[in-house]
Amino acid sequence: MFSKILIANRGEIACRVIKTARRLNIATVAVYSEADALARHVRLADEAVLLGPAAARESYLRADKIIEVARATGAQAIHPGYGFLSENAEFAEACAAAGIVFIGPPAAAIRAMGSKSAAKALMAEAGVPLTPGYHGDRQEPDFLAGEADAIGYPVLIKASAGGGGKGMRRVDRAGDFAEALASCKRESANAFGDDHVLIEKYVLKPRHIEIQVFADGHGNAVHLHERDCSVQRRHQKVLEEAPAPGMTDERRAAMGRAAVDAARAVGYVGAGTVEFIANPDGGFYFMEMNTRLQVEHPVTEMITGQDLVEWQLRVAHGEALPLAQRDIPLAGHAIEARVYAEDPQAGFLPATGRLVHLAPPAESAHVRVDTGVEQGDVITPWYDPMIAKLIVWDENRDAALARLHRALGDYRVVGVQNNIDFLARLVTSPAFATADLDTALIEREEEHLFAPRGAVPDSAWVLAALARAGAEDDACAGRAAAVGEHDNPWTGRDAWRLNGSGGRRLTLRAGDEERVVTVRADGAAMRVDLGEATRTVQLTRRDGSHLAVAIDGHHVPGEVVVDGARLTVFVAGTAWPLEAIDSLEASGEGEEGAAGLLAPMPGKVISLIAAPGSTVKKGDKLLVLEAMKMEHTICAPADGTVKAFFFDAGEQVTEGAELVDFEHA
Repeated sequence: MFSKILIANRGEIACRVIKTARRLNIATVAVYSEADALARHVRLADEAVLLGPAAARESYLRADKIIEVARATGAQAIHPGYGFLSENAEFAEACAAAGIVFIGPPAAAIRAMGSKSAAKALMAEAGVPLTPGYHGDRQEPDFLAGEADAIGYPVLIKASAGGGGKGMRRVDRAGDFAEALASCKRESANAFGDDHVLIEKYVLKPRHIEIQVFADGHGNAVHLHERDCSVQRRHQKVLEEAPAPGMTDERRAAMGRAAVDAARAVGYVGAGTVEFIANPDGGFYFMEMNTRLQVEHPVTEMITGQDLVEWQLRVAHGEALPLAQRDIPLAGHAIEARVYAEDPQAGFLPATGRLVHLAPPAESAHVRVDTGVEQGDVITPWYDPMIAKLIVWDENRDAALARLHRALGDYRVVGVQNNIDFLARLVTSPAFATADLDTALIEREEEHLFAPRGAVPDSAWVLAALARAGAEDDACAGRAAAVGEHDNPWTGRDAWRLNGSGGRRLTLRAGDEERVVTVRADGAAMRVDLGEATRTVQLTRRDGSHLAVAIDGHHVPGEVVVDGARLTVFVAGTAWPLEAIDSLEASGEGEEGAAGLLAPMPGKVISLIAAPGSTVKKGDKLLVLEAMKMEHTICAPADGTVKAFFFDAGEQVTEGAELVDFEHA
C-alpha cells in the first residue's frame, strides 16, 4: 500500500479521504489556497502546502503546481477527490509522466467519457440505451434550435463537458430556446472552459438513478447497486438514497449490467458512476458516466458496509477488487441530505459568512456527518457552499426517514443562511415520504415546501427573552468580578427592588413582528408577559446555550445561540431567528437610500438584459450575475423604470454593491 498520498482537492471530500488514509496508516499531504489557509482539511492532514490565491484556476486547478508539491513531499499517489481535477485526462497523464499514481481511471477512459456527446456515441455502440437527442459537433444556434424543434419540446440543453447542474437548462417553448442556449454556453465556458452543448428530449416525470461501478486492472468489474438522486434543485442533487425505492431485482440487474458494460467499453479502472434517466414504465436511458467518486457515495457505503475510498486506494495500488459481484451485500436503507449555506426562499441563492455556531447531530452507527468545516470557519464566495452531508441508515426506508427528520431537527447552524428547515420539510413532504419521486419533485411540492412559516411560537419568545436576560446577567457579573464587586446589588440587572418586585423589559423582533417581553419574578417561578398573554415560567436548566423551561407546567427544552443582538432559538426541531432591540437606541425610520438593487454576493456581471431607460414590469429580467460558478438572474422587484446600470458586463461586483438605478412606478 502507499505510504503517502497527496489530496488534490478541498472541503469535505479532502477530509473524507484523510479519514480513510489515517485508518490505513497512510500519510497525507493537503494543498490549499489562500482562502483555505485555516480550513479543516489543512488542519487534519499530516502536511499542507499553499498553492496560490483563492481563485481555483490559480490554485486548485494548477496541475503543474500540484505535481510539483507531490514530488517535493514524496507523495507516491494523488487522490483528486471529486470536481477540480478528478475528471481531467491531461492531469492523469501528467501524473503518469511524473511517475506518480493517479488514484482514478486511465486517461483514455476519462477522455472517452469526458464529452457527453462522444460518450453517448460510444454507449450506442455498446448497446446501452440512450435518450433521443442531438449529440453531434455542430453548434450554430439556428441549427441547434432546429434540432430542438425536431426532437419536440420540452428539451434539455446540457453542457457536453459539464456536471453538477452547471450549463443545463430545461426549455419548454421554442421562443425561450435562444436565451437558454446562450446562458448554458456562458455558464459551461466559465465552469469547464468548453461551451459545447447537446440537446436531449426532456423525459416527463423522470427519475435520476445512478449505478456505482468499480473495476480493477485485472479484468474485474462490478456494480455496488444503485442510488436514487431524483430530488434536485437547479439540476443539483439535494437528497440521495440507496437502494432506489421500488426497484425490482430484475430492473436492478438490468441496470447493473448496462453500467458494467459501459465501464468495460472504455477499459475502466477505479470508481465510477453511470447515471441513467428512468421512465415510470421501467425503461431507462444512459445519461452520462462520472469518472470519479460521487458526492453521494456514503449511501452506497452504508448499505454495503464497504469503504469506497479504501477500494480506490487498493485498486490504484494494483490490487484486485475486494469482492466479487455475488458477494456484495445490500442491507437496509440509507439517505443523504446535503446541508448548504443557501437561501431556499430566494431561489437557493448561495450564502456566505462565518459559522458562529455549528453543532451537528451526534454520530453513531445510524448517523454519519461528512463535513469540511467546523465552528468558526467561514463559508466564502470562492467555492461550493456545502456545509456538510448528513447520512442516515436504518433497516428500512420509513425508519431511515424518521431518523433523518430527527437528525435534521438536532442540527444547529448559526451565522449563515442554510437549508436545514427546508430539508426537514422536504423529507416530510407527501411525495418524498411516499417515494413518489422524480426530478421535478421540489417544484411539484412547492406549496408545501415554501409555505409561510407562520407565527413564532410563544415558547421561542420565552426562551429568547430568558437567554437574552441571562447573557446580560453574565456580562454584568463579569464586569463586577473585574472590579471586585461580586456582592454589590447595584451592579446586577436582575430587576431587584427594595420593596416590591420589578421586571425585565426586553424588545424582541422576528421579521416584521416585534414584541415587548417582560419577565417578572414570582416566588420560585417567573411571570413572562408576551403582550396580552402571560405565561408562568420555571427555568429548570441553563447550560450554555441549552435551556429547559416549564411554560404553564409544560416542559420545553430548547437552545438559544446568542450572537450579539441576534438570537437563534431552536425549539421543537425548528430554528427561529430573532433580534434584541435596544430601547435606548435612537428609533425612527432612517433615510431611504438611493432606489436600486443590490448584489446578493460577490460576483461578476455577465450580461445586461434590460435597456437603460426602459419600463419594466415586476419580475422582468434586468441582468445576469455569476457567483459561486452559477448564474443568477436579477429581476425587477416592482413595476418601474431602469434609469441606469452601475456596472458593465464583465465587471466584478462586491456583496451589497448597488447594481441598478431603479425608479418605482
